Amino acid sequence: MGSDKHGEDLKAVSEQIADLCAEAEEFDRLLATLGDGDWGRATRFKGWTVNDIVQHLHMGDCMGFASASDPAGFQALLADIQTLRASGLTRVEETRERLGNPTGARLRKLWRERLTALAEALAAKGPGERLKWSGPDMGVRMFSTARQMEIWAHGQAIYDMLGRERPAASPRIRNIAELGVRTFAWTYRNRGLAVPPIPPYIRLGGPSGETWDWNTPSTDNAVTGDAFQFCQVAAQVRNVADTGLSVVGEVARYWLSIAQCFAGPPERPPPAGTRKKMDTRL
Repeated sequence: MGSDKHGEDLKAVSEQIADLCAEAEEFDRLLATLGDGDWGRATRFKGWTVNDIVQHLHMGDCMGFASASDPAGFQALLADIQTLRASGLTRVEETRERLGNPTGARLRKLWRERLTALAEALAAKGPGERLKWSGPDMGVRMFSTARQMEIWAHGQAIYDMLGRERPAASPRIRNIAELGVRTFAWTYRNRGLAVPPIPPYIRLGGPSGETWDWNTPSTDNAVTGDAFQFCQVAAQVRNVADTGLSVVGEVARYWLSIAQCFAGPPERPPPAGTRKKMDTRL
């Protein structure tokens, strides 16, 4: 029985790493369509440019690689980042300084190379191992999901900037929905708030017509709707008011007003109506 469980865990981790790589490939195809001038354009995500976004993803992968391959080195890197941030540098400024501010095609190449190295480092670890991070420690599978979510979420800002519809969601979006559900308690604890004893019932429609659900069924504490839109809210890509999600009950409503499935200090979702496709005719 023990070896069966180990084999199942190995398979689950391998599949998640494959989904991370597939998400990266889709993102890379988007980057390949950019003109030289697009990389410096501001998005509606905090005014970050495409260069800022890809540098942020690249820095996250560098940190992930350090955590997976050199835990002591990761702790030193994290301490140095915190020192520079405490000196008054913003996250974007600190990242630019640390990386040497690569841009455009060179940045894309660096990001792809480090992401590949990270995936290989994750695949070399046992499924029961845990990785240090800026938030709570994570298992290999959950860490891989978190990196997939980061790529997916930040990619939306670039699609919006270009005024493009995103390609149809892949079934791998279930990983991000799972992360959104599992970070329910984290969202509260990260803000110093008491965690509600009963999490909302979540029932979502997948991209191929499947239904995914979590927690105890309820009619008065529930979130139902499209999985893609739920992931947008959990990753703070959209305000819940800008989606078609059905949200019932005080706990469910408050949670989705602060939902945060990523590590780091508390962040507020974008105000309603502020994250959407930009009109490229302007």
